[in-house]
Amino acid sequence: MTPTAAVQLVGISKSFPGVIANSNIDLVVRTGEVHALCGENGAGKSTLMKILYGMQQPDSGHIEVNGAQVRFRSPSDAIKAGIGMVHQHFMLADNLTVAENVLLGAESEYGIGGKARRRIAELAATTGLRVDPNLPLALLGVADRQRVEILKVLYRGARVVILDEPTAVLVPQEVDELFGTVREMRAQGYTFLFISHKLDEVRSIADTITVIRRGRCVGTVDPRQVTSRRLAEMMVGSELPDPGSRETTVTDREALRVEDLTLLAEDGERRVLDSVSLVVHAGEVLGIAGVEGNGQTELVETIMAMRHAVSGRVLLGHPANGAAGTHADPDADGGQVDLTPLGTLRRREAGIGYVPEDRTRHGLLPSQPLWANRVLGHQSRPPIARGALLDVRAARADTERIVTEFDVRTPGVEVPAAALSGGNQQKLVVGRELSGNPVLLIASHPTRGVDVGAQAMIWEVIRGAQRDGLAVLLVSADLDELIGLSDTIKVMLRGRLVADADPATVTPEQLGAAMTGAAL
Repeated sequence: MTPTAAVQLVGISKSFPGVIANSNIDLVVRTGEVHALCGENGAGKSTLMKILYGMQQPDSGHIEVNGAQVRFRSPSDAIKAGIGMVHQHFMLADNLTVAENVLLGAESEYGIGGKARRRIAELAATTGLRVDPNLPLALLGVADRQRVEILKVLYRGARVVILDEPTAVLVPQEVDELFGTVREMRAQGYTFLFISHKLDEVRSIADTITVIRRGRCVGTVDPRQVTSRRLAEMMVGSELPDPGSRETTVTDREALRVEDLTLLAEDGERRVLDSVSLVVHAGEVLGIAGVEGNGQTELVETIMAMRHAVSGRVLLGHPANGAAGTHADPDADGGQVDLTPLGTLRRREAGIGYVPEDRTRHGLLPSQPLWANRVLGHQSRPPIARGALLDVRAARADTERIVTEFDVRTPGVEVPAAALSGGNQQKLVVGRELSGNPVLLIASHPTRGVDVGAQAMIWEVIRGAQRDGLAVLLVSADLDELIGLSDTIKVMLRGRLVADADPATVTPEQLGAAMTGAAL
């Protein structure tokens, strides 16, 4: 046992049916440090921390706290040993006050009277929580709710605090405030285990970083001596592609033409889309940049007939190889299919793949098995459909193909989509939407909320399909993603396309200025 270690995990292994979550993991966390755990979604980080917190039992290995071997049968055992955990999804009651949330289940510590409230006030100063303990929790914002969660574990005597994806729901200013709190508490001798896949943040706050890949510890590094790119490569186990190193694949053949598309707001007066026109060619990635709320979502959903324009046309290029099984006949102009009168399913049948920005709302049925999710939007086409009938056996087989081809990590195709990590859900959606050789892929925030490994894989899939002649309309809030993937970038502001940018020369700062109108 290292003399300065607050916690040591020795040979921890844990398996679930069909999945090895942790395999012989050793981890040493020194007293008074911020020790980050990095890894892709599903790598085993959260399972390891749940074992440390007593929520799960290891199959083998043991835990040591301050040099003594311990066994945690429940979180209450971990709390008694001075270990607390702040979960990504807060466990608070809106109908109670701040103080009541802190006290709930810990009344034996200091009672519920003045002594308890004085202790809460002392700890609130430690965490930077500047609210009245008698204030109803429902009135607090996300950052203060997170401080209440930290307050809860400190009140129960925690000196080692596990933070599970603590910045996932915070805006940048709130992240800075959280990091300030963590640094102040570290100076007071608290120890943190910080779970995240946001590598720049990890390098900013951590004293030590341990990388876990597919249930195994692959290395512990000093954040001052490693780049974010190197950390990402450790997480995925291979060299990441350079987003800027590629040859153009853009052709002259139009895959999508949008002409003067106008959409009104619900009040029937304000123009959400104002005479939007664009063309995407086969083999091209056309990126749409814009501050959220400037019409990007409405543009995508109008092209997909999820919203109904008051004027304008949407035309899809007829595939040169006849790959997409369209039910609409090409019009007289250049072999294009006029999608304007067609609904969403018919537009998909005509050759559009669609990765929505909210996969759980528009892309998946979370409670249904993976093979049923493979069917969504493709139920009228082979290999899923045989005439008017659904071929369940074929759906299962093709889902297994997607799982293998797109590296969707799952025990099988019968598990519900909700059981997958966000990155694996997204890979399933991308794999489904590229099935059937579409003419056009509309990818709306395709890597939002996924880890660096899934991001790299999705980027490579898009590039590979682009090389094969696929046209891509890409909407993303990640400016590096837009610059790295796009052949052309158009900037959207107040429902209009107001500027073009060359990805080869534009910087994120210049693009950001154009998005706010400052550079126009």
